[in-house]
Amino acid sequence: MTAVAAALVLVFEIRARRDAFAGVSPQDLIRMQNQGALIIDLRKPEEFATGHIGGARRMDSADMLTAGDTLKKYKEKNVIVYCDSGSTGAAAARVLARQGFKQTFNLKGGLSGWRGENLPLARGEAMAKGKS
Repeated sequence: MTAVAAALVLVFEIRARRDAFAGVSPQDLIRMQNQGALIIDLRKPEEFATGHIGGARRMDSADMLTAGDTLKKYKEKNVIVYCDSGSTGAAAARVLARQGFKQTFNLKGGLSGWRGENLPLARGEAMAKGKS
């Protein structure tokens, strides 16, 4: 009986972690951004400068560990993170969810998926951390 209870707890824990964030398509990102979502680019500054999603804010993935303080005004809002492929973005979305962010999302396929849809890229320097 204890093994069954432990298995149920494990299943619920896995489900809760999985459901703490979701992947969004490029089209969903555009819709959510138009509704005020924060978009975070996790790539290197030089990658960001050569092309990023318009309106995105660049942050280092290591900064996600303290994002609860830096981005606290977004805890109740949609926050979408992306990297080049989607893997770092997924990890960052989990970290944000653990810090109490209610609506965290990862861009499916990352910026590669965005480019694959032939969507526009902005160019230039990253917005400074702590500014929005």
